[in-house]
Amino acid sequence: MKLWKGRFLKAENSLAEEFNASIETDRRLYKQDITGSIAHAKMLAKQGILSKDEALAIESSLLEILNDIEAGKIEFTIEQEDIHMNIESILTERIGAVGKKLHTARSRNDQVAVDIRLYLKEEITQITALLKDLNDTLTELAKAHQDTVMPGYTHLQRAQPVTLAFHLTAYREMFRRDIRRFGDCYEGTDSLPLGSGALAGTTYPTDRDYLAEELGFSKICINAMDAVSDRDFALEFLSCCSIAMMHLSRFCEELIIWSSAEFRFVEIDDAFSTGSSIMPQKKNPDMAELIRGKTGRVYGDLMTLLTIMKGLPLAYNKDMQEDKEPVFDAGDTLKDSLRIFTQMIATMKVNSHVMEQAAKSGFMNATDAADYLVGKGLAFRDCHEIIGRLVLYCIEQNKAIEELTLEELKGFSEKFEEDIFEKIDIRACISAKKSKGSTSFESVEQILSN
Repeated sequence: MKLWKGRFLKAENSLAEEFNASIETDRRLYKQDITGSIAHAKMLAKQGILSKDEALAIESSLLEILNDIEAGKIEFTIEQEDIHMNIESILTERIGAVGKKLHTARSRNDQVAVDIRLYLKEEITQITALLKDLNDTLTELAKAHQDTVMPGYTHLQRAQPVTLAFHLTAYREMFRRDIRRFGDCYEGTDSLPLGSGALAGTTYPTDRDYLAEELGFSKICINAMDAVSDRDFALEFLSCCSIAMMHLSRFCEELIIWSSAEFRFVEIDDAFSTGSSIMPQKKNPDMAELIRGKTGRVYGDLMTLLTIMKGLPLAYNKDMQEDKEPVFDAGDTLKDSLRIFTQMIATMKVNSHVMEQAAKSGFMNATDAADYLVGKGLAFRDCHEIIGRLVLYCIEQNKAIEELTLEELKGFSEKFEEDIFEKIDIRACISAKKSKGSTSFESVEQILSN
């Protein structure tokens, strides 16, 4: 029997009933819904709206329902549409008329709003812990490779020599920003909507500050209409998930490239690779590719909710029932991706020798050669042109800059002296960087200490 049946003369069409029901999705919120209902019952008793015995009966039965749900003893029905009405219906079946009093001074509109906020606060806490685990893994990997030299790239072309530790700590900074971003999202989510009613508040003498304290919220939503119709916090969560997935995807793209036969910089562990059904020699970086692919899925979750919300008048609209699927999907996808990725990089093999050999080709010391001439008193733009012609000569002669004789170098500028060879050594190029945040061995040591 529908809890809202009083105004209707006809039963709901069976197709409409199925279309309208959200229980298959929002059943995940059972714990949050029961937690919110217990707090609401306590508040009603505190304010004299329910008796203490009534509130205790409600709380006791709700806790039993929680245990039964987790024990798999309860089957939800689409007749009761959603998790809120399912639980209230079960409660009423068990304790009778007292159960019907629970919904006093609240609406499903503020009920679902508090449930999803409670859920996201837990979700953000879990994701933040996973991001910290990933950064701890990156830190340890970077510490082990402070002396591993590799090419740094722009436009996917070899640019300047760096260390692998420097490269890894660049990603660590991205994930640190994700942690801060989720922290801001938590703050935006940490506001209590319960007690707002359907949109305009309630005539009962409720205590929303008590509810906030009971449910662990730092503040209350100050406008009832906004409280029930706001999903900014969910959009912020999806945005945070999308940005974090983008960071993972960028890293995965590099691991996919690095693990190719053309690069051979790393080898992903067998436990995080798959084979081919037809080519027995293949070892595919499928986990990295899946994370890269699932990033688009999370972007879609964000676009889904943005599109749902873009044309909604105040206050609550049934369209907002569609908010939970993208939120659940994005959180699940990000958590799975973080767990897999952290273990994948912790177990991959780094081919340090291959990386260093790559860093010694591609004229990656050209900028340092130009800086050498600047130190001899020439303008940088003139130095840039000189080294550009020198590189062209090296390409024609199939030589590296450091393989040229001093006589050949002087053919481009008389400013070259014997000390040029010391300056353009790959490790010297790295050590020479003096700016804060650079790839120098000393700078990376400082970065890792923060």
